[in-house]
Amino acid sequence: MDLLKAIEDVLKSAQQPLHVGVIAEKVISGGLWKSSGKTPEATISARLYSDIKKKGEASAFVKVAPQTFALRDSSMEATNSGSTPTPTKEAPKPPSVHAGFSFIDCAQKVLEEFGGKKPMHYKEITGKALEKGWLVTSGKTPEASMYAQVITEIKRQQKRGERPRFVQHGRGYIGLSQWMGRGLAFQIEQHNHQVRKALRERLLAMKPGEFEELISQLLAEMGFEMVEVTKLSGDGGIDVRGTLVVGDVVRIKMAVQVKKWKLKNNILAPVVQQVRGSLGAHEQGLIITTSDFSAGAIKEAAQPDKTPIALMNGEQLVMLLMEHGIGVHRSTPDLFEIDEEFTIAEKENEIENKGLK
Repeated sequence: MDLLKAIEDVLKSAQQPLHVGVIAEKVISGGLWKSSGKTPEATISARLYSDIKKKGEASAFVKVAPQTFALRDSSMEATNSGSTPTPTKEAPKPPSVHAGFSFIDCAQKVLEEFGGKKPMHYKEITGKALEKGWLVTSGKTPEASMYAQVITEIKRQQKRGERPRFVQHGRGYIGLSQWMGRGLAFQIEQHNHQVRKALRERLLAMKPGEFEELISQLLAEMGFEMVEVTKLSGDGGIDVRGTLVVGDVVRIKMAVQVKKWKLKNNILAPVVQQVRGSLGAHEQGLIITTSDFSAGAIKEAAQPDKTPIALMNGEQLVMLLMEHGIGVHRSTPDLFEIDEEFTIAEKENEIENKGLK
């Protein structure tokens, strides 16, 4: 029997949360699963954490305490009925049905429900998220992780010309930008939204060769080396090839297909399969489109037993172009404008300097 199915059967039978030690004992003694390793508890714990992280709220399981798990449905029923099931080992209250939010989403949720439109300290935000069971983490410094991720998002959104979700108020205090009303920050975001829309329209107006050259420039700005636009024919569906370099240590060969498609003309699963079939030895795939991806394409790209294919939709593409100053320029630190002088030809020297030709 599959290990996760065995765990599910044990938890259904117990009708309460169980520690991984108890789960391991029951699945093995009941003949539901055989362990070839010396640490079945660690194997079970790893499988449960992996399933919850991968599937989120779609997972059948939920962590209710350190090394203690329950079935999500039973946890929801217990929460809604007001009763608290007692785990075999350690018995804190199970989290709410929203367990498993990211740090960023937890921060927003805490501020919305407890902030009263006033900033809160990041330690208080983290404490509330843990108390409500929205934040599930095995890290030893969740407060530091919370603050770091919020600040990183603020800087990233500012760099892309977006209105940040959060606002810093000094000394570790954080608020929501939506509380600031329709002031200057709102007007800047509205302006930058129109710039993003205009930039996307210009991408659609490009010739295929120009668009591929633009993508090669973006990849170079993102840290790719040896970027090369393939021949217009006989490329097996691959338009650009390059090597992603991380910290001058990790080098990943990437084969990129670009699709300059109109909005709502989404990429389907067969395109993902075609790219995967065109990959060379030790290559990974990336599909970049001005449109978006169907649910089938997203599922196909993430098949666990196949080479992963990364996906970049039109919205992400525009954000990255703005982040790297391609096709736009900043008139103020937060205000973007379309670069009226921007053409592929005028960027050729920059491309040559990066060793792309």
